[in-house]
Parts: sequence; structure tokens; C-alpha cells
Amino acid sequence: MHEQVRDYQVTQEPYYRAVGDEVDLYEAAYAVRMPMMLKGPTGCGKTRFVEYMAWKLGKPLITVACNEDMTASDLVGRYLLDANGTRWQDGPLTLAARYGAICYLDEVVEARQDTVVVIHPLTDNRRVLPLEKKGELVEAHEDFQLVISYNPGYQSLMKDLKQSTKQRFGALDFGYPEAEVEKEIVSHETGVSADVAGKLVGVAERARNLKGHGLDEGISTRMLVHAGSLIARDVAPLAACRMALVRPLTDDPDMRDALDAAVTTFF
Repeated sequence: MHEQVRDYQVTQEPYYRAVGDEVDLYEAAYAVRMPMMLKGPTGCGKTRFVEYMAWKLGKPLITVACNEDMTASDLVGRYLLDANGTRWQDGPLTLAARYGAICYLDEVVEARQDTVVVIHPLTDNRRVLPLEKKGELVEAHEDFQLVISYNPGYQSLMKDLKQSTKQRFGALDFGYPEAEVEKEIVSHETGVSADVAGKLVGVAERARNLKGHGLDEGISTRMLVHAGSLIARDVAPLAACRMALVRPLTDDPDMRDALDAAVTTFF
């Protein structure tokens, strides 16, 4: 492994609980270096899955949290000025392509369209990255793979991926796990009892039923882990749930009352 990407190696196994055949499917996709798109709501385990797969495959993982201010230069690189004059610095995408890492663009739909377009030559049979400012054409390392995540629930006419981008990727759908699996995850990640984990999952299921009826998003598995972590530190369950589940989700007083009522049903 090249020293430039050694720091991005995932050295410890991340906890990931498979819910279907996603691990086998991803391994097959990596074997043919298919670019992958992970679709699903916020906090359902997409990022943890990528970290787990990078560990399992023994490949370095370079993660980029996409945002609307991100430029193409933030991805591919730029010239910097230092004491000796100007020098080129590879961006995360170039680093991954050049030295053979998995590059994960998290919530790619947040990025501007003109930024997303730079990934196109890497996601077809060319597997190249033109560095126009430098006049260089980077041929992707044989170990390089591009992975993006995408929350279809957030999509709008203003924020959606173009078909010309989507069709370059294989896709795996992620959702919130079934109750028993989610209970297992929450218990493992926080140390709370199976009983407490089950109650937290029960609250989440009530809240997810309100999605589209006043709530934009349901309670995510990540939020349940936050609540469970507080309870494990002897925070009263009602207070923990209000802080980690209810308050972050909505500012609407009626919706907060409904969610608080769901919490008191279980705790």
C-alpha cells in the first residue's frame, strides 16, 4: 500500500450487522470495480457499511462529506503557495484514484452539479481523472472504487442527482433494520439491556409512522444509539429520549407532544 493513503486504512473492524445480502453484493461489485451508490435515509448505517467493507477488503477509505459550497478543486486538488513557490496538492478524489483507495462521497446530492460532473470520467470504462489545471490525466489505480451515498427522501427538483450520474452506479437500498435487528444494534453499540433497546426501537417505530404526517424524517438508528448511550450513563430515559430523539427531530409543539407521548408509553 502506498504511504500516501496508509493513514486512511481501516485498522479495526467496525461493528456492522448485515440485514440481507448487501455484503456479498458489495464484494461482487468491488471485484469488478463497479461504482456504487448507497441509497437510504440519514442515520441508517450507510457510512458504517462502507467502513466495514473497506476493512473487510483491506482497502484504505477516503471519506468526503459533501456540501453545497464544495468545489471541483476541493475534490481533485489545487495549487498551493508556500515558501518555495507553488506546489500541487491532490484532493481526496485524486488521492484515492492515484493510489488505490475507496473514495466515499457522503450525501453527494448536497454537492453542486458542476462539482459532481468531475466524477463522470472515473465512473465509466475510461477510469481516468483529468486534472485540467495541472494538465495531467490520472489513470485510476486498479484498487480504486468510487462510492456515493444518497438520501432519496431529501430529493427535490433542486436537489437530485441527474440520471446521467445515477446510471453510472450500481445501487444498494438501505433502510432502518427490522425491530429485532435494530434492538441488537442499539444494545451492542450502547451497552443498554435488550429490554431498554427494545423500548427505544418501539419509540422509533411510532415516530417513523409519522413521517409524511408532519415529520420530514423518522428517528434514525444513529439517534437511538445516542439515546441509549445517555441511558447507559444513568440519564433518566425520558430525559435521554427528549434530548436525543424528540428535540433534534422537530420544533413543532404539537409534534413534540405526540413524540413525548410515545416516549412515555414505553418508558
